[in-house]
Amino acid sequence: MNIDFKLIDQAFEDSNFFTANKKLIEPEVQKCLEGLDCGKLRICEQTNSKWLVNEQLKKAILLFFRLKTIHPETVGSFVYQDKIPLKTSRGLEGVRTVPGAIARFGAHIEPGAILMPSFVNIGAYVGSETMIDTWATVGSCAQVGRRVHLSGGVGVGGVLEPPQASPVIIEDNAFLGSRCIVVEGVRVCEGAVLGANVVLTKSTKIIDVTGIAPREILDSTIPPRSVVIPGVREKEFKAGKFGVPCALIIGERKASTDEKASLNQALRDFGVAV
Repeated sequence: MNIDFKLIDQAFEDSNFFTANKKLIEPEVQKCLEGLDCGKLRICEQTNSKWLVNEQLKKAILLFFRLKTIHPETVGSFVYQDKIPLKTSRGLEGVRTVPGAIARFGAHIEPGAILMPSFVNIGAYVGSETMIDTWATVGSCAQVGRRVHLSGGVGVGGVLEPPQASPVIIEDNAFLGSRCIVVEGVRVCEGAVLGANVVLTKSTKIIDVTGIAPREILDSTIPPRSVVIPGVREKEFKAGKFGVPCALIIGERKASTDEKASLNQALRDFGVAV
């Protein structure tokens, strides 16, 4: 797509330039949002196993908020007050959407995905054959791969600012159990399994306990095919020693050509609550 990203950079960095040139800036921002909405553009893409963030697209989203005003939008019998419209559907996109599913304009949902009553925010990407289960949320700019299952009540956080910050990334074939929370740019790699109530933030200690001695994972990344449960580690405060939540890697999901069978076996083998 032919987009003047230099104009977007300048508008983002210089508020006076933004105010004086809204008529020039708005069409470029709109093209960015339309590209994100249809999937031609992505906030974050994987290249040679590394995820690279497109800062200018995140800047475009932030400019979009500044350009738009709050307006009423009617959906059925409901009236919303928002700056961003909801995604529109012609029924030909190949996405199953159950009543109560909400996706904002600027998010892309691949054909074959299923949205139960849930919320997908602007800039997010959801891959094909992925299930966004009841009351799960996919935050702004989050990248959710293919054949992923976000169970009921899962919260995948949004990361819009600063523009260079990596969003939350859930790679292909991952499974997140009920009420998991993944925020602050944490990456859950391909095929990983998170048991119910696992909470992952940038400050959460991720500890591999599969060996003779515990080993801490330092980059806020759940390794491929890991099986993870909530844990508690002891930490000393002025008032005494207390248990602090952590995430424990207790095993590895076996390689299998049948991902569903592999997942079920992992859940049985390690007694993971979902």
